Amino acid sequence: MTAILLQERANGVLRLTFNRPQARNALSVALMTTLVETLGRAAGDVETRVVVIAGAGPAFCAEEARFATPGVNIGLFCSTPMVALSRTVGRKAAMEMLLTGELIDAATARALGLVNRVVPRDELRAAVDALAHQIAGKSAFTVRIGKEAFYRQAELDLAGAYRYAAEVMTTNMLARDAEEGIDAFLEKRAPVWHDR
Repeated sequence: MTAILLQERANGVLRLTFNRPQARNALSVALMTTLVETLGRAAGDVETRVVVIAGAGPAFCAEEARFATPGVNIGLFCSTPMVALSRTVGRKAAMEMLLTGELIDAATARALGLVNRVVPRDELRAAVDALAHQIAGKSAFTVRIGKEAFYRQAELDLAGAYRYAAEVMTTNMLARDAEEGIDAFLEKRAPVWHDR
C-alpha cells in the first residue's frame, strides 16, 4: 500500500509530502491523523528544526495557485477564513476578497502580503529547500524564543509589547548561543550552535 504521507529528512529539515495526488491531496481522516502524529513526533525531535509540508501531483503548493474566499458566491460569508485573512492582509484588501469572492493570482497575493514569495513552478522545490535550510542553520534556541515572542507580543498593547520584547532580549543576550554568535561574528567564522 502506498504511504499517504511521505517523509524526507536532511540537515534539520523534515519534508512531509501529502501523497494523494489522485484526490488532489484532499485531507482525509487518515491523512490528518498521520500528519498530526508525525508533527507530534517532530516537535519532540531536537534534530528537526524546520518542517516543510508539500503535496505530490498537481494540487497543493502550485505557484500557479490562486486564492479566494468564495463563500459569498453561494450565500455563505467566509467568516472562519476571515479571521486569518484579516490578520494577514490589510483590512481593505481582506474586505474586498470577502465581499467579491473573486480569485486573485499569486502575484497579487504576494503584493497583499498573503504569501511571502512567488517563484516559477520548476524552481519551487529549490526555493523552499533553500529557505528551510537557511532557517534550520540558525540557533534552535534563538528561533524558538523569537517565534514565541513574535506571537505573544502581537496580543499585547504597544507598551506591553515593548516591555515583553525587552525581557525577551535580556534573556536572549544571556544565552550561550548569543555569546557564540557574537564571538563567531568577531572571529569571522561560522557559529557552532549549542541550542541554549
